[in-house]
Amino acid sequence: MLAHFAWLPPLVVFWVSLLVALATVPLSIWVGRQWMLVDRPGGRHIHQKMVPRSGGIALLIAFFCGTGVALTFWPPANPEDMRRLSAVLAGSGIAFLFGLWDDRRELPAWPQFLAQAAVALVATAGTVFIERFTNPLTGQLVIIPDLVPYVGWGFVVAITLFWVMGMINTVNWLDGLDGLAAGVGCIAAVLFAIHSFHLGQAEIALFPTALAGACLGFLPFNFHPARVFMGTSGAMLLGYALATLSILAPARIATALLVLGVPIVDVAWIIVQRWRRGVSATQSGRDHLHHRLLELGLSQRQIVVLYYVLCTAFGAMALVGPSPRFKLIALGVLSAGVLSALAWLSRKL
Repeated sequence: MLAHFAWLPPLVVFWVSLLVALATVPLSIWVGRQWMLVDRPGGRHIHQKMVPRSGGIALLIAFFCGTGVALTFWPPANPEDMRRLSAVLAGSGIAFLFGLWDDRRELPAWPQFLAQAAVALVATAGTVFIERFTNPLTGQLVIIPDLVPYVGWGFVVAITLFWVMGMINTVNWLDGLDGLAAGVGCIAAVLFAIHSFHLGQAEIALFPTALAGACLGFLPFNFHPARVFMGTSGAMLLGYALATLSILAPARIATALLVLGVPIVDVAWIIVQRWRRGVSATQSGRDHLHHRLLELGLSQRQIVVLYYVLCTAFGAMALVGPSPRFKLIALGVLSAGVLSALAWLSRKL
């Protein structure tokens, strides 16, 4: 059926997620106010009034509704794909629930890291792990267990944990301006879906399509001036979903690195700079690239649109790039540009 009506399933899944998000965000705002899940002005927060941080509720409902439609009408034929997609959904739900607990209790860093490791292990248990990659210099496929005998699967688990936890924290730190994390997440999900369709994985592509619809339906309420934030629940859900969906098709990790290259390099820069100053990397602060650009005089909307353009442009390079080496060069150019901008802004401001 997918072969004859290839346009229909993604269109239906996308619109279901989008419409459900539009319908449930007002409910999530009400829940946030009732449960006092709100961010108040001051400190590292740049908004001027109390804003509910309960938007993750709408993201979860919309994402699960879209994927529910996909599984009901266009389930994957391969049982292994079904197992892996179940791990994506289970881990997403667990990540959301812990994030909601954090939104209510404002937990310290170590329980968050434990929860992130736990959902990463859920992914590996469902065979959503980084087992192989293409060497960008030679173009050859590298299978990690074969490359490192006896301890290869330990490396697979360790790399997967690093990737999933890194992506969750990248999205969490990216969620510092209105509409930034949701918009970038939507762009990444769209590119993941396109990549899957190009590889002939039509059923797998419906899952990032559902995530894209959920993010886009949430965005009108989250764009500046935001009426709701996604909170830790939304950031953990979005980060986990992007991390695991980026593993489900060959070469999509390169797409994730390019589309999310700006925030990833920003996170790496901040960790190093805080370590040099003797400050904990988990400490909240306003030293992110988007905060620096605010201090430079750009508006929130200008910064967010700039991120959208950069993420779309470099993410598209992963789709049209002629070779892994081209993608590596593009990533190097992106990283060098972001690092140069961060170094210049650090001296200027």
